[in-house]
Amino acid sequence: MNEEGSYPANPLRRLNRPGWADQEPSWADAKPGLIRAALRRAQDRPSGGWYVLAGSREVRPGRAYGRVVAGREVVAWRSADGALHAGPGACPHLGAALCDAPVHGDALVCRWHGMPLGPQGRPGWRTFDVHDDGVLAWVRLGEEGVAPTAAPVLGPRPPADVALPTVATVIGRCEPEDVIANRLDPWHGAWFHPYSFTALRVLSAPPVDCPPTEDRFLVEVTFTVGKRWGVPVFAEFSCPEPRTVTMEIVDGEGAGSVVETHATPLRPGPDGLPRTAVIEAVVAHSERPGFRHASRVAAAVRPLVATAAKRLWRDDIAYAERRYALRARRA
Repeated sequence: MNEEGSYPANPLRRLNRPGWADQEPSWADAKPGLIRAALRRAQDRPSGGWYVLAGSREVRPGRAYGRVVAGREVVAWRSADGALHAGPGACPHLGAALCDAPVHGDALVCRWHGMPLGPQGRPGWRTFDVHDDGVLAWVRLGEEGVAPTAAPVLGPRPPADVALPTVATVIGRCEPEDVIANRLDPWHGAWFHPYSFTALRVLSAPPVDCPPTEDRFLVEVTFTVGKRWGVPVFAEFSCPEPRTVTMEIVDGEGAGSVVETHATPLRPGPDGLPRTAVIEAVVAHSERPGFRHASRVAAAVRPLVATAAKRLWRDDIAYAERRYALRARRA
């Protein structure tokens, strides 16, 4: 946005970037102690016992949705009025999996013997607290030593009526802290993702003893569009809770848009290694008058945004998995 408060007709800027090996090295600024301290502060924040289960649109009317969260089988569904519900993923009768249970009216119906399981639960099968914010479906599970909260802790988001959300999921062989540590290292962006970022500068990073009010990274970066063009923005990275990093565009095209990276622990895979679901919500926003009509083409836009997010995370999962492997080796 310019000084008069209007937007340039074309947000694209011609790129004038050096070759990959000719970039200014960032390793001296990416101090391990700063990243560890930022991660530690994030882990110390309260979660309220909430976990991201899936994108809100993934839990569809008329069908069950199953996922293992923190080692516990969880099944989610919607009642006839569209409200979200969740409960244990095993039938209390003989333990049948409920992830593919049909939904009739307000209740799941077990495929083995027809036991109905509704929002009120039944003896031996108590439902979980849930939260549907229109972008993500959350479930609250009991955690030892964690005080429950009425709702998840969220960072900044644009108003729902002027936003276009997209959710993408990638699974990695690591733990949530490895995913969060990756996002708390913005210095790697232009080196590790040259196809998406260029001219990346970390303008400020929180010190080791940072107070809560200043606990954020401020980054100047250009999102590349093809080989010759890019969109420059300023973005802030912060952690509202232990398993979430929010990147908010604070100036430039799309100001107010956010990318929320949520790390949900699953259960170990057949190889015995942990698994974590990276559930990333891109909530796009723009003050441009035409953006309000974006919902008309949302069905075409969402797959493109999800594909771009998954491409980034194919690289970043390798980063997180390597970090976990080094931690496990040292342990």
